[in-house]
Amino acid sequence: MPKIKTCRAAAKRFDKTGSGKYKFRKSHASHILTKKTTKRKRSLRQPQIVADSDMKAVRRMLPYG
Repeated sequence: MPKIKTCRAAAKRFDKTGSGKYKFRKSHASHILTKKTTKRKRSLRQPQIVADSDMKAVRRMLPYG
């Protein structure tokens, strides 16, 4: 049985946590920041955890963690 290829785009975007979940950074935080509220920009700084409904798709893209 051959090895499964990892989706390199997903490997650059997701990090596995100690509990086995995946964290990622939110989009829209890099430019055109003047029109966004301070509250919105502050929430964009926080890393997020992948939702349970999307976990299956992320695991398929990252077969080896």
